[in-house]
Amino acid sequence: MHSFDLTGKVAVVTGGGQGIGEGIAHTYADAGAAVVVAARHVDRVQGVADAINAKGGRALAVPTDVTDNDALVALADAAIEAFGGLDIWVNNAGGSTVRSPLVKLDAADWNNCLTLNLTAVWAASVIANERMNDGGSIINITSPAATRAVLGSGHYSAAKAGVNALTLTMAMELAPRIRVNGVAPGMVPTEVMMTALDMDVPALEKVAEQRMPLKRLGTPDDIAAAALYLASDAGSWVTGQIITVAGGM
Repeated sequence: MHSFDLTGKVAVVTGGGQGIGEGIAHTYADAGAAVVVAARHVDRVQGVADAINAKGGRALAVPTDVTDNDALVALADAAIEAFGGLDIWVNNAGGSTVRSPLVKLDAADWNNCLTLNLTAVWAASVIANERMNDGGSIINITSPAATRAVLGSGHYSAAKAGVNALTLTMAMELAPRIRVNGVAPGMVPTEVMMTALDMDVPALEKVAEQRMPLKRLGTPDDIAAAALYLASDAGSWVTGQIITVAGGM
């Protein structure tokens, strides 16, 4: 039987200071991995790392702007220096707070969205691949929006569609040494999602009750479970896949 145990593995989680990234960092640590938690906010990443270390795990906080290539190189090197290798890389950092029809979207907002949500994923994956141990796993957090028309967020949908295509292509390019997959979370009421949608938790819960077969919002742990599967030996025969975790939507 395949194992979900990550003992001896080293994982980097970008956007790990809150929400889904924080959930993945804790899940990986609970499964035995040493985790490098990366995000722009120093206090948040340090808080997550401290919480993991306090319960007996191994974690390092590395404040990182994923749109800075030098910072990504430093992040990967910090993981190797601290824990002796690199086995798992989760590209979770992303999002967009701008809502606008595409035909009225400012060019700077378009470029910023693609830089954070697509270009940074490509750059980080290239850097990770160059340093990753054989049998490694790259996991990209994408979105169901990649395959849907989302009014006001077409720029974000386009970026995540690019992440899907990048995932499928890189999976073929890096096989069999490295596996590359994606997880597309549905409605998880993180700070990033609620800001982007301009909705509070009760409003999101109402949408879930009306439209979602499983009748509830997701949690970071729901997404982390899929990310654990893809990172572990349990998912060793899976590459080039996008797993939607969205309550049936």
